[in-house]
Amino acid sequence: MSTEIPPGPIQAPAAHSAVKGLVSVVGFLVLVEVASGILQGYYTPIYPQIADHLSINEGDINWFEAAQLIVSALCIPLLARLGDLVGHKRVLLVSTAATAIGSWWLAFAPGFGSFLLGWAVQGAYVVWLPLEIAIIHRRTRDSGRQELLTRRGAAVLVGSLELAVIVGALSSGLLVETLDMNVLLALPAVVVTAVFFVILVGIEQVPGDDIGGGLDWTGLSLVTVSLGVLMGGLVWLRLDGAGSLLGWSTIVLSLVLFAAFWRFEQRHPEPIVDVRLLSSPAQWPVQLTAFLFGIPVLGGQIPLSTYAQADPVERGYGLGAEPAFVSTLIGLYVVTLAIGAFTLPLTTRLLGGVRRALVVACLLVGVGYLLWLPFHDETWQALLNMGVAGLGSGALVAALPAAAAAAAPPERTGIATGMTNGTKTVGGAIASAIFAIALTATGSLDATSEQVAPFSGYLTVWAVCAGAAFVAALALLAAPRHAFGDAPAPPITR
Repeated sequence: MSTEIPPGPIQAPAAHSAVKGLVSVVGFLVLVEVASGILQGYYTPIYPQIADHLSINEGDINWFEAAQLIVSALCIPLLARLGDLVGHKRVLLVSTAATAIGSWWLAFAPGFGSFLLGWAVQGAYVVWLPLEIAIIHRRTRDSGRQELLTRRGAAVLVGSLELAVIVGALSSGLLVETLDMNVLLALPAVVVTAVFFVILVGIEQVPGDDIGGGLDWTGLSLVTVSLGVLMGGLVWLRLDGAGSLLGWSTIVLSLVLFAAFWRFEQRHPEPIVDVRLLSSPAQWPVQLTAFLFGIPVLGGQIPLSTYAQADPVERGYGLGAEPAFVSTLIGLYVVTLAIGAFTLPLTTRLLGGVRRALVVACLLVGVGYLLWLPFHDETWQALLNMGVAGLGSGALVAALPAAAAAAAPPERTGIATGMTNGTKTVGGAIASAIFAIALTATGSLDATSEQVAPFSGYLTVWAVCAGAAFVAALALLAAPRHAFGDAPAPPITR
């Protein structure tokens, strides 16, 4: 006999209205993720042309990634917390405006320094997806199916994002030979600007979304300095290699600063980063999984690209791939990401719960990278390996912010979802430094220095990526059941 209590006459219409309004909101947010995907895919095929346009060496492009990672890691705590304080839509508008400014800056930047600045400012888009999931989570609170609808909405958003990455990559590749570089670089700015007005007109501010409260400026300063020092240390390691005394000293200093930040936040009534929440039994496995996931999804991509293009005749390893095949490899990976994201609700139902779906996704990522160890000589092996990893990665990208929101109180959903991107970014940055050391690659600006990475370095990269994914699966098993369902979580005492 069912013990479910049917909704009363007031609850049912409210739930129906929440679900009906969600369809419209997700539709507008899909357009935002289309813009995000275009930004993430558009520039990759035209990096050599950008280098020619700026009269720099192709190796200098690595500085763009470093600058954007730093800005992304620094802006997430601020923007995510502001979303909880003043409303997620308002902060989404601010971050979109900043991204549009950075994108327009790129179109007309006269040189390397100004282009680097615009690229860094453009990194504000990193908080879009967490804010969008927080919007969905808040809007479905009266539906009776909040976590289910949030996961479904996240899957649609991430699937749209990954498909847009392919569109962006194909578009720039087709247009680069026919358009002036300034015009070519202006097209993403047009898209982001249009999305600003989509958000402004299409998404309403939810009553009660601006909960008020204070902003922890001291905590923000501490985490900003800590992350900045950490990223600085990683940059020095990338420049000077594993023996850099300055790099390791800077990293040790960042750990001291993080410890001071953690102690301060534990005592603050309105912390910029709720460390008590993040260290709670329901939250830390999700955040640790995001950190570990950043290692393969962010840190492992450049080594895969360089390995695919390595000439096996000259080096004794590699696929000797032409740029067209590299685009195919990236395209397949992104398609499998989209499949993993779109099918998340189905796999969750088939596997009997969110936790199992997430664990399986981590295992798929681990197996995909583990396959690289014995199978790395043929193009079909590369396609198979990345296809397996992509299925798991797409599910994790969609599910982790939703899982963080489910394990957080309503007034902290923004910071919880935002920190999944923050921890993922930090994980990717640390992995990039480690992989640079393993491959004996540096960020040197000396155009005459050319280093050939040892094959053992690539084996190390694949092994670390696989190991990180398997450890993430174990971390998820440590989370309580209420972390992934609609059951209320125990209150966090202060």
